Amino acid sequence: MQSLQFGVLGLSFLLATLGGALFHRGHFCTMGAISDWVIMGDSTRAKQWALAIAVAVLGFGVMAWLGWVSPVNTIYANPQLSWLSLLLGGVLFGVGMVLGSGCTSKSLIRLGAGNLKSLVVLMAMGVSALATLRGLTAVWRVYFLDPISIGTGPGPFGGQWLASATGWEWPFAGLVAALGVSCSIFLWVYKGRQSMPWSLTWSGLAVGALVVTLWWVSGVLGFVPEHPETLAPVFLASASGRMESMSLTAPVAYLWDALMYYSDGSKKISLGMVVALGLVVGAWLHAQWTGTFRWEGFTQTGDLALHLLGGTLMGVGGVLAMGCTVGQGLSGLSTLSLGSLIAVSGIVLGAMAALHWQLRRSEASA
Repeated sequence: MQSLQFGVLGLSFLLATLGGALFHRGHFCTMGAISDWVIMGDSTRAKQWALAIAVAVLGFGVMAWLGWVSPVNTIYANPQLSWLSLLLGGVLFGVGMVLGSGCTSKSLIRLGAGNLKSLVVLMAMGVSALATLRGLTAVWRVYFLDPISIGTGPGPFGGQWLASATGWEWPFAGLVAALGVSCSIFLWVYKGRQSMPWSLTWSGLAVGALVVTLWWVSGVLGFVPEHPETLAPVFLASASGRMESMSLTAPVAYLWDALMYYSDGSKKISLGMVVALGLVVGAWLHAQWTGTFRWEGFTQTGDLALHLLGGTLMGVGGVLAMGCTVGQGLSGLSTLSLGSLIAVSGIVLGAMAALHWQLRRSEASA
C-alpha cells in the first residue's frame, strides 16, 4: 500500500513537472484568454483553453464508458447543487485572478519563472483558502451559503440527464454527451479561416491529456477496492477521499498548512499538493532551459495591495466554487458537472467585470 501510494505521488509529480513546462512554453492561462478576448477581441488563447476542455471531456467520457472511472467517485457528485456558493465563489475568483495577474496555475508558473509577485498572491490565497475551508470564513460558508441549494434532478452530471431523457444506459449516455460536447468545441475552434498557431494547439491538447492522465493515476492506479485494514475501497493520496485530477486552490492551502504543521503527524502529502509543486518545478526547469528566468518584484505599493486583495479573493472564491480555472474549468468540466458549469460561468463573469474596471481605471488615470 505504501509503495503504491509513493508510486501515485511520484508519477503525479512527474506529470505535473511536464505540465509546468507545457504551461510555461504555451503561455496557457485562462485569465489571459479572457483578457485577450475582452480587450483585444482575440479568441486564440480562449480556443487553446477550449481545446484542453474538449480533450479532457472526451478522455474522461471514454474512460467512464470503459468502466475504468466513474464521476460519482469525484467531489463533483453532490445530489444538492449549492448554486449560490458556486456562482459567488466563481465571481470572486474571477475578480481575484485579474487583480492578482493570473489564476492559481498561472501564479505557480510565474513563481517558477522567478516572479515574486506570484509568491505574495499564493501566500494570500493559501491563508484565505484555509480560513474558508475550516476557519472563520468556513463558518459563514457552511451556515449562510452552502444551505442555499437546489436538487440536481436526474443527477449532477450531463450524462445522467441525457440518460434520463433517452432511456440509454448511463455509461453510454455519458460517452455520447462527451462526444457531443467535445465535437462542438472542436468545430468552434477550427471553423474560422484563421488557423491557430501550432504551439498553442499542441499545448492545449497536451494540457487536456494531462488532466485525463491524472484522472487515470488517481482513479485506476491509485484505487484499492479493499483496504487491508478497513476493508473499504480507497483512493490513495487523495485529500478528499475521492478520485482527483488537477485542482490547485485547496492543495496550495494544504501546502502552506503542511509547511507550518507537518510535524504534528496529522498532515499527509496528497496528489494535489505534489501537482502544485510539480508545476512550479516544471516552469522553473523550462525557464532555465530557455533563458527566460527573471527575478521580478513589486515597485509600487498600490500594485502590492491589488495583488494581496486578488490572492485573498482567489482563496475565498476558489473554496466556495470548489475549484479554480483548473479544478472546475478543466477537471470539473471534464466530468460534465453541472456545478462546474455554474462555477466557470461565475469565473468568466467576475474576470470580465474586473477587466472592464481596470480599463476604465487606466483611461481615467490617462
